[in-house]
Order: sequence, then C-alpha cells, then structure tokens
Amino acid sequence: MDIFDERRAELEKHEFMMGVERGRLAVALDLLTDSLIMVGQHGVYCASSRNPSKPALDLQAVLSGMEGAKVLIQSVMEELRQSREKDKSRD
Repeated sequence: MDIFDERRAELEKHEFMMGVERGRLAVALDLLTDSLIMVGQHGVYCASSRNPSKPALDLQAVLSGMEGAKVLIQSVMEELRQSREKDKSRD
C-alpha cells in the first residue's frame, strides 16, 4: 500500500483546504513531525556514550536531517502561498 492509499483521508482534506501542492506538503510535514517525535522518544533510550544528555550520534543525524526537511517544506509552502496571493492580487 502506498502513501496515497494510507493517507487518503488526510490528503483529500488538506488538498481541498490548501490546494494539491500545499495539501500534499502539509501531509508530508505532518508525517515528518510524527517521525521526529518517535525518533526523539527513541533517543531517550539510546543516549550518547560521550554525552548521556544527548541522543546517540546516528539519531542526532537523523533528527537534524528531518528538521532540515521540515524547514525546506515550510519554505516551499510559504513560497506557494505568496505566489497564490500575488496571482489573486493581479486579478
């Protein structure tokens, strides 16, 4: 089963509210956020041997990459919003 089947209801809701592009990005952002939470919880149990207050280095890398992906998705959503507003103001 692919993501379009697994998340059909969420995709339909967000695509209706925000348009296809922004709706899909919103669902991707939700998936990343959920994954970040799970990895963060796992990090509590897999502490770094050098610094027990931080997650293991591999988890730190995963968290960093996921946070970066979230920022990129948010920036694309903002660009699409601004583009849509600009197009509406021209009409």
